[in-house]
Amino acid sequence: MTAPVWVGVSLKTYFGHARALAWMDEVAAVVRETPAIASGAVRLVVVPTYVQIPAALEAFAGTGVVIGAQDVSAHPAGAFTGEIAASELAEIGVSYAEIGHAERRRLFGETDADTAAKATAALAAGLTPLLCLGETERADSDAAAATVVAQLHADLEGAPAGAVTVAYEPVWAIGAESPASIPHIVRVTRALREALDALPARAGSAVVYGGSAGPGLLTVLDGAVDGLFLGRFAHDPAQLRRVLDEAATRAEVRA
Repeated sequence: MTAPVWVGVSLKTYFGHARALAWMDEVAAVVRETPAIASGAVRLVVVPTYVQIPAALEAFAGTGVVIGAQDVSAHPAGAFTGEIAASELAEIGVSYAEIGHAERRRLFGETDADTAAKATAALAAGLTPLLCLGETERADSDAAAATVVAQLHADLEGAPAGAVTVAYEPVWAIGAESPASIPHIVRVTRALREALDALPARAGSAVVYGGSAGPGLLTVLDGAVDGLFLGRFAHDPAQLRRVLDEAATRAEVRA
């Protein structure tokens, strides 16, 4: 079976609870008009705050949309005040755990070792790590590829078998006047794909792009990625619909 075209949306903490619920209802209506999601040709992953997860599971029940968490504890269930164990997330129906995001690394000092511990916890609980990678300084594409491939290996060090979804997000390009070029994205994402394919026990893994992604990018990248990880752009359901329609078209081309 052909792998689905992957589209993810992170809500970060932009929405209050009522606004998040309204957004979920609007997106659920869009999803019901996008048969490719129900068929599995397109996989839409919604990543709300922890508090919003139960509502998301309810809003998207039966639609084919899957839910992720924006973080996960590296620790098992136990005396870890304030943490959310991977086992509990899996128990309530969460499928993905976002780890290694540039904001977590920059704001909270998380290291590759921390990320590897979270990847281990997620995989052990049956969650798919949504592993965010990206070079912090602008560099040529070969240097960038070497940096993120090294990061990939460090962030999966010691993690058990299982598929992962790797989101390439060049940190220097976030909010920049001149974002990463298409040749740069293609070079780095293809290097990540080759590195993943060479790793044992990572069958079914995906590589997506998450830097200022929007409509048209899936077509331009032409198979270099398995999908897109969207941010604030997709907080407008009408804009998200445009990307989902494009993803459905790409899925037909790949079938």
